[in-house]
Amino acid sequence: MANTSQPVRRTALLASAVALLGLLNACGSQSSTSGAPQPTEAPRTTPADTGAATSTAPAPAVTTAPSDTAGSASASARTDGRCHTSELRAAVGRVDPGAGQRNFPIVLTNASGRTCTLYGYPGAAFVDASGRQLGPDPEREPASPRTVSLTPGKSAWAGLSFSSPQISGARTAAPAALLVTPPDERDPIEVEWTAGEVPVGGDESSVSVTALDAGTGP
Repeated sequence: MANTSQPVRRTALLASAVALLGLLNACGSQSSTSGAPQPTEAPRTTPADTGAATSTAPAPAVTTAPSDTAGSASASARTDGRCHTSELRAAVGRVDPGAGQRNFPIVLTNASGRTCTLYGYPGAAFVDASGRQLGPDPEREPASPRTVSLTPGKSAWAGLSFSSPQISGARTAAPAALLVTPPDERDPIEVEWTAGEVPVGGDESSVSVTALDAGTGP
């Protein structure tokens, strides 16, 4: 009788242990499942995620006042006293030979509709057909320049002189034009040169120019 009950007890204890272990595993599994993070709300969708266009108000246009540079330049040309290149017409008068010299009047005429003034010496340069300067710049004859006031259509002149090449023996060239630049201006006026060869180098090759005076020549 004692030998029969001992195996039964062991079997019952083993069954109880197995049941208890199963119960503990079930509780552990339930606890692990309940501790997992649960989803909350759906992530927000931005325009970049969906490709939707965003509405951005355009920046206000910047309004720039029109430039008045050209107007200022025109006003300057109208209101200052000096004659500008664009307002003048240039010419070379007839030769006035004398004592081995060749003398020419350079004439500047006011072609504008306003009165303007000239003061000092004009610039002068002989050039060939390609625009290359022939010889040095003319020398200025000593003088006391005075202001010449030109009403529309009136002229001023300066003398251009050089020794006759046939007498001086200077090296010569035949210019295509004479570039005449009014005093205090940068842009020249091109005048066709038809008076033959001029000295451009060697002895007695200097060319001189006088200060401007009223009129068209001596």
